[in-house]
Parts: sequence; C-alpha cells; structure tokens
Amino acid sequence: MQHFTKIIPAALLAATAGAAGAQDSRSFEVSLPLGPESHQAVGVLKFGEELERLSEGRLTIRPQYDNALGAEREVVEGMGLGLIDMGITSTGPMGGFVNDFLLFDLPYIFTTPEAAYGFLDGEHGAAMAAKLEADAGVKILGWMENGFRHNTNNVRPLNSPDDLAGIRHRTQESRVQVDTWTALGANASPMAWTEVFTALQQGVIDSQENPVPTIYDVKFYDVQRYLNLTQHVYSPAPLMMGAQLFSSLSEADQAIVLEAAAIATPVQREASQRMEQELIDELEGLGMTVTRPDLEPFRERVQPVIDQWKDTVGAELVEAAQAASS
Repeated sequence: MQHFTKIIPAALLAATAGAAGAQDSRSFEVSLPLGPESHQAVGVLKFGEELERLSEGRLTIRPQYDNALGAEREVVEGMGLGLIDMGITSTGPMGGFVNDFLLFDLPYIFTTPEAAYGFLDGEHGAAMAAKLEADAGVKILGWMENGFRHNTNNVRPLNSPDDLAGIRHRTQESRVQVDTWTALGANASPMAWTEVFTALQQGVIDSQENPVPTIYDVKFYDVQRYLNLTQHVYSPAPLMMGAQLFSSLSEADQAIVLEAAAIATPVQREASQRMEQELIDELEGLGMTVTRPDLEPFRERVQPVIDQWKDTVGAELVEAAQAASS
C-alpha cells in the first residue's frame, strides 16, 4: 500500500513534532475547480481540519474555489513550478505530463468505485504518483475522487450510441477522450473547463460529461435537459502539493500532511458516492430527464479506442486496471 494512504497514529505524530522542536506556522492555498458545497470541498476541508488538529494550529489551508487560481492544467503546472501550493483536480490534463494518466480517460475500464479504490490504493497508484512527482514536480497526497462521469446534453436522451449522432460534445483536453466520443458518434472537441457553461448556454456545444455531483454543483441543469447515466469513465481527483514545497517541510510536518490526507481521502470518497445517489433524484426534480441506458453497446463501440491507446498508456497498467474490476 502506498505511503500516503498509511495512517500514522496521532500520538506518534505529536511526539515526532515535539521532538523536532517548534516549527514555523504555514498556511497553504488550495485550488479547487468546484465550489464550497461540492464533493471536492468535503475532502479539502476535512484535510484542512485534520492538518490544523495534528499540527496544533500551526498548519492551515486557504481554499480557493471555482478555479480562482487558474484552470486545472495551469494549477498542475503551477504546483510543479512552485507558484501554487496545493490543489485538487481531475486527471484530465495529466496525460500531458505522464502517459500513464491517460488510463483514466479510457472508457469502461473500472466498473465499480471499489475496484478503482483497490487499484489506486495499491502498488499501481503508488507507481503513478511517483512518475507524476518525477516528471511534473507534483506530489499526490491522496487519491480523492470526482466519480463516474455521465453525459448531459440538450438534444435527446441516449438509449444507444446511435443517439449521439450529430451532437456537438465537449471533452476535456485529452486525445483519448476525443477519440472515445468520436467513436461513439458525437462531434467531439476539447474545451477548457472554464468555458463550458457559457458555451452550453450560448449553444456553441450541445453536450458535456461529468460526475453527478459536479453536474449539480455547476448548475448544468440550467442549461442541459438530459442526464444520461453512461458511467463511461471513473475519474479520480487527486489532492496534490508541489513536490518542492513538500520537501521544504520538516519531516514532522511532512508526516502531518500525509496523515491529514490519509484521513480525509475516505471521507471525501464516501461523500462523493452518497452525493451521486442523492443528487440524481435532485436533478430529476430540477427538470432533467434521467436515462439509464444499457451500457453494453457503448462498451462495444469504444473497444477500438482501448485497443488503439493500450500500448501508449502501458499494456500492463491497462490490464491491471481491468483485472481490478473482474
């Protein structure tokens, strides 16, 4: 199991901090793409609460909501350059830094949240985190989650992949996602997250995809008519810190940061899963038509995308992820 999921007894942390002597007080800015009521905020605020408790008030956070510090790619780059302290983001932009992260853009790899947790909390998640730290200068503290992604659009319910024909669909800035939605029959094009709501509102695009808690938090129900539970991708939301910043902390404070993340991660995951179930009904009540299509035709349609990208992502990694769901 990777080091940042191992929970260290609080008494040991306190003893270590005491032995190290008085430490400086620090306040870390944390970037979030979503708002203070989101499932991401549940995890970040729990992390901040535990960080303050374990450090006896010396270490605190200042959450910056709704992309206040920049779009996700800019935030990841900013952490690597030491310009941004911490952030939680989707893995969408990370394939541009490490090919392994394209795994989370491949469709229908994970079938349950538990399968994803087992994969991420084991040797494969640890290896991916180490690669991101080496290549991008960003340290993953905990594999929090966005959840399974689902389609919304303004054109029609999706009962089969054929219903995507002609729909102008926004993807994240990922080549794999563009290929996936093209294979499903949509007119797919990447667009920065900060532009999506306005583009839907103005009719520039018809469709997007995100986890249910994100769809609710951003109020896509105001500009989208149909919610289609396609469950096509499981999306982690790693909580991260600039590697240089982490290394600059004392060993005692490094242990406190990792401990706080280890406690907060399962709390955030549980909230994410609970919110998905509750908010589907809420979105339906707000006027969205909810469709639960048979997923097998969607899986069959995108199998060539998995075959095409498997070697780029890493065949062994893809097979290990698929095995986690079998």
